[in-house]
Amino acid sequence: MTAHVAPRLPRNPEALSSPAPARPGFLARHGVTLVVLALVAAAHLGAWWAMNRPVAMPDFRGQVNGLAFAPYQRGQGAEGGPTPTPEQIESDLRRVAPLTRHIRTYSAHGGMERIPDIAWSTGLDLKITLGSWLDRRLDRNAAELRRLIQIARESRNVERVLVGNEAVLRGDVTPAQMVGYVQQVRRQVRQPVSTAEPWHVWMDHPELGDAVDYITIHLLPYWEGLPVDDALRFIMEKFDAVQARFPGKKVVIGEVGWPSDGVAQGAARASRVNQALFLRSFFNIAEGRGLDYFVMEAFDQPWKVSFEGRAAGHWGMFDLDRRGKWPLVGSVQETPAWFNWALGASLIASLATFFFLARRPDIRWQGKLMLAGLSQGFVALGTLVVLAMSETYMSATAGVVWSLLVFGQVLLLGLLLSDGFELAETLFGRVSKRRWPALPAPDGTALPKVSIHLPICNEPPHMVRETLDALAELDYPDFEVLVIDNNTTDPALWEPVAEHCARLGARFRFYHLGKWPGFKGGALNFALRETAPDAAVVGVIDSDYLVRPDWLRRMAPFFNRPEVGFTQSPQDYRDGNGGLFKRLMFWEYAGFFKAGMVTRNERNAIIQHGTMTLIRKSALEGAGGWAEWCICEDSELGLKLMRQGWEAVYCPDSMGRGVMPDDFSAYRKQRHRWAFGAVQIVKHHWKALLNPFDRSLTQGQRFHFVMGWFPWLGDALGLAFVVGGLVWSVGLTLIPLTRIHKTVEIFGHEVATEGLRTALVSVGLSDEFPITLFMIPSLALFAFKFAQIWLLYRARVSCSPMDRLGAALGGLALSHTIGKAVWQGFWKKRAHFARTPKMENAPALVQGLMTARQEAVFMLLLWLAAAGVTLAHRGGTWEAVLWTVILLVQSIPYAAAVSMALIAAMPAKVAAVLPGAVSAQSSAGQVVARTEVK
Repeated sequence: MTAHVAPRLPRNPEALSSPAPARPGFLARHGVTLVVLALVAAAHLGAWWAMNRPVAMPDFRGQVNGLAFAPYQRGQGAEGGPTPTPEQIESDLRRVAPLTRHIRTYSAHGGMERIPDIAWSTGLDLKITLGSWLDRRLDRNAAELRRLIQIARESRNVERVLVGNEAVLRGDVTPAQMVGYVQQVRRQVRQPVSTAEPWHVWMDHPELGDAVDYITIHLLPYWEGLPVDDALRFIMEKFDAVQARFPGKKVVIGEVGWPSDGVAQGAARASRVNQALFLRSFFNIAEGRGLDYFVMEAFDQPWKVSFEGRAAGHWGMFDLDRRGKWPLVGSVQETPAWFNWALGASLIASLATFFFLARRPDIRWQGKLMLAGLSQGFVALGTLVVLAMSETYMSATAGVVWSLLVFGQVLLLGLLLSDGFELAETLFGRVSKRRWPALPAPDGTALPKVSIHLPICNEPPHMVRETLDALAELDYPDFEVLVIDNNTTDPALWEPVAEHCARLGARFRFYHLGKWPGFKGGALNFALRETAPDAAVVGVIDSDYLVRPDWLRRMAPFFNRPEVGFTQSPQDYRDGNGGLFKRLMFWEYAGFFKAGMVTRNERNAIIQHGTMTLIRKSALEGAGGWAEWCICEDSELGLKLMRQGWEAVYCPDSMGRGVMPDDFSAYRKQRHRWAFGAVQIVKHHWKALLNPFDRSLTQGQRFHFVMGWFPWLGDALGLAFVVGGLVWSVGLTLIPLTRIHKTVEIFGHEVATEGLRTALVSVGLSDEFPITLFMIPSLALFAFKFAQIWLLYRARVSCSPMDRLGAALGGLALSHTIGKAVWQGFWKKRAHFARTPKMENAPALVQGLMTARQEAVFMLLLWLAAAGVTLAHRGGTWEAVLWTVILLVQSIPYAAAVSMALIAAMPAKVAAVLPGAVSAQSSAGQVVARTEVK
C-alpha cells in the first residue's frame, strides 16, 4: 500500500494573493523578553555574589609551626597501590618548605621512610617528627618499629619520634601494649619519643603520659561537632587540661585543623571559609602562646574518604593538585572563581529561556518572568552540583556516576522548562492560532459519509445496546456503524448485540470474529477492510460511550479542509458522581483534556485516542491501518499521520461520555498500558522523535511528544531513586550505630559491629549522605509540579480546590505503576493487552488494600528508613534532616496509592453532581464491562 502524504496547504489560501504585512523587527518582537531575562540574570548574579562575599578574618604573617606531611598524589594512598616516587616527595617537600620548618610523617614504610633522607639531601631546612603506623598485626608492628628505630638513628634531621597514631583510640593496641612499644623505642633512639592520640585518650589513660617523653595530642573540633566560632575556645581548654594533667611534660599538638569540604558534623560545617578562619585564628593564638603544633594537613588526601568519609579528603592547606586553598592574609571567598560559574549559569539559563519564549512572543511579561526565574534557579542548582563535582576527588567509577547524575539534571531542566513554558502559555498567552469553533453544519451542507467502528470483546450486552442506541440518534445524513466482536467465546454476550444491530436497520452491521489476532488493532483493521467504499471518514468509539446527536455534524465538516487527517474530542465520563473514587478519577482525567490537549493543539501535536476520534479514510489506509504490535495503537496512528504531514483538529467540547474504571486495580492497569505503549511508540519512532535531522515531525510536534512523555521517564527514574535511597539508608542507619555499640541486634541476633561495618562498606554503603545537592533539584521539581497542577486546573478546569487536590492525589497514586511500566517497556517488546474492568461493584476493604500492596510495602519501608536515619543521626546535621525529608517526600506517591485503594474500597456514595455528569446512575452501572478505556 502506497503511503499518502498530506498536502501542506496554507490555512488561508487567499493570503497568497495579498501582500504579507511587514514583520516587526527583532527588538519589537523580543524587547520585553530581553529586558526580563536581563533583570532575572542580574538577580541571579547578585545571589551568587551574596553567597560568595569576601569574608574578613585575622591575617597571619608569621610561619606555620608544622605540617602533617603525606605526599600521596592522585591515584595513590596508604591502602595499597602506587606509592609516591622520590621525585614527587622532593617536589612536595619543596612546596611546603617556604611555609614551615617542621613536618610530621605517619609511617616508616611504603616510601615514607625515605622522607628524612630526601629532605636532607636536597638541602631543605626541615625538622622531621618521624612517625610509624601500628595496627593489630604484631609481626608487621615489629617490622615497622625496627625501620623506625633504624631511620631515627641514621637521620640527622629527625627531631622527634612517634610510635603509632591513634592506635589506642582504634582499639588496635591496648594502653599496656603501647607502653611496651614506647619503652622499646626509647631504649634505642636518642630523640624524644611519644605516641599520638586524641586529647581524651591521654586523660583516660594517664599511664601513657608516664611512659612518653612528651605528650602528643590531636585537637580536631570538627569531629566534636562544634561550630567554628566555638572551636578555638574548645581546643585551648583541652590543651590546658592535658597540660595541667601532665605537669612538667611538653605538650605538642600533633594534629589541629578543619576540613574545607565534607558532611556536616553536628554544628560543624566543612567549608573553605571556615577552614581559613579556624586556622588563621589559631595561628595567631599559637604564635602568641608559643605552641608547638602540626596542621592537619599539608595536602588533601582523598584516599581516606572510603573509610573516614568525604571530609577526610579535604584537610589540606593545599588541594590534591598542590594549589593553595586560601591566602594567609586578606579576605577569603568560598568560591574564588564564582563569577565565572555564575556567568556561565546565567547565560545557559537565559539562552534556554529565550529558546522557548522566542516561539511565543505574545506571552505577557508575568509569564516571561516566571519562566526566566524557574530557569535561572534550576540552572543555579545544577551549576552548584557541577561545582561540587569539580572540587570532589573521585575515582573513575564515581566520575561516571556523577556524570550520569549531571545528565539527569539536564533532563530535569528540560522537563522543568517545558512544563514551565506550558504553564506560561496557559496562564499568560494572548494569542491562539489553532482554535476553531465546532459548530453544527447547517442543513444542506455537503458532508462526507462516516463509517463508525465499534470494537467489543466480552462486553455486557446491555451496555453495548445503550451505545448503539445513542449512535442511532445521530443527527447526520450518511453514516454506517460496524460492530466488530473479537475473541468473545460466550454467545450469550455477542448474540444479543448482533440481534440489536439487526433491529436498528441496515446502517448497523455486526461481525463476530471469534479468535482473532491483534487485539483491538486487529479488529479495527478488519473493520477498515469492511468499510463502505464511499465512506470518506472513519470514526472510532469505545463500547461504553454515549455520543451526542450532533457529534458528527459538528466534527465532520473539518474534513472539508484537505490537510486535516483526523479530529479528536475529549474522553469524558458520565459516572463521575459514583462516589469519591470516581470523582477523583474524573478530575484527574480532566486536566489533560482541558489543558494539555488544548496546548498541544496549538502546535498540531495532540495525542489521538481510541475513542471519539474521526480519521480521513485515505489517510488511515495510507498509514497502513492500525498497528497490531502496539498496545496504544491509537496514539501510534496519530503520530504516524503527523509524520506523513496530516494535520489534526482538537475540539475541547465533550461530544460523548463513557465510564471509568471501578477500582484502583483497573485504574492502575489502564495507566500501565498507556505508559508501556508510550515506550513502544518511542522505541519504534525514535528517529523522528529524537533525531534533530529527521524532519518528518515539526519542532513543535517533536517537543510535545518527547516532553509530554518525559514525566513518565521521570517516574521510572524516581522508582530507581527510591530503591537506591532505601538501600543507602541501611548504611546511613546501621554504620553510625556500629560506632556507638560493640554489638547490635539484628533479627534477634547479636552481631559484632566491626564485622557489620566492614560488610556494609564492602558493598558500597557508608554513613556519608549521598550527594544531597542532587536531591534538592528533585524536591524543587516536585514542589513545582504540584504548583503547576494547581495553577493549570485553576485556569482551565472548572473544579473546586478540593477537587484539584483530589486530581493531584490521583496522579501521584499512579507514579509507581508508571515507573514500572516504563522500565518494562525498555526491555520488553510486547505486553499483555489488559482490558480495563468497569462497572464492577466496589471491592472489600482488604481487597482494596491488596490492590496497592506493592505501594504499601514501599511506603512503610520509606517511613522506616526515615525513622532509622533520624534515630541514628539524631537530626544533628542538615544532611540528615534533608535526607529524612527526601525519604518522606518519596513516600507521598505511595501513600497516595494506598489512599486511592482505600477510597476505592469505600461504599460508593453519590458525590456532589459534576458538570456534565449524569446525576442518576444508568442501569448499565450494575453490570460488568471489560471495555478498554483509552
